[in-house]
Amino acid sequence: MTESDPGDPVTVALELERLRGTLEAGFARVDGQLALLVQRSDQTDKQLADHEVRLDALERSRWPLASVTALVASAGLMVALWQAAGR
Repeated sequence: MTESDPGDPVTVALELERLRGTLEAGFARVDGQLALLVQRSDQTDKQLADHEVRLDALERSRWPLASVTALVASAGLMVALWQAAGR
């Protein structure tokens, strides 16, 4: 077997083809990783939106709790004062 000349057009073409194949494989791998990152980002956005909706629902349902607590405390104070005045 003879070694091919590095300046030979056939050798250069073969090396360029190998380099092209390596680059295509690398770009395909990077493209796949980017697609995975985009998918994870979309899932995170959906999860964040879901948490926002749930938090809003909790905040809306929580406001009557403070009002009910204040009413019960006031009623308890009134009953205590009424009992103290009656004795």
